[in-house]
Amino acid sequence: MDSDLDSGLFGIQLSDTEEPAEGSQPQNDETSAPADRTAQSEEEFQAVRKEYNVKVENGEVWKTIKLPLHPDRVSKPEAQALLHAVEELYFFRRFAEGARFVKVVLGGDGENGSENIAHGLDDDTRNLLRYYEKKCNEKVEYVR
Repeated sequence: MDSDLDSGLFGIQLSDTEEPAEGSQPQNDETSAPADRTAQSEEEFQAVRKEYNVKVENGEVWKTIKLPLHPDRVSKPEAQALLHAVEELYFFRRFAEGARFVKVVLGGDGENGSENIAHGLDDDTRNLLRYYEKKCNEKVEYVR
């Protein structure tokens, strides 16, 4: 056998028995069994069903966003909510509202560096908001 092959690089040992990998937890029958689908009683299910409300997305996500944004740094979930709101307005063809929303979020026209609210937004989010503002404005002009 070649001495280069004994260097450990290809020194993989295969076995027929299944042994847990290093650092993994051994599986026993109790922990790996699937959850019982009948664990919830009918009464518990009816109680949950009674209090459950379906979340309807109808173009009003923008109303749930608290402005002004944090001046230093906008968290990723907040930035995603901003994008979701303008995307939703665009999807529902509420282009004028979408353009106004972005203008408010960016704190001005978004082009002249007059952004006083959006300092905490990352560049990608800011650019995507500007893109949606531009597309909304184009659609508003097209409709007129």
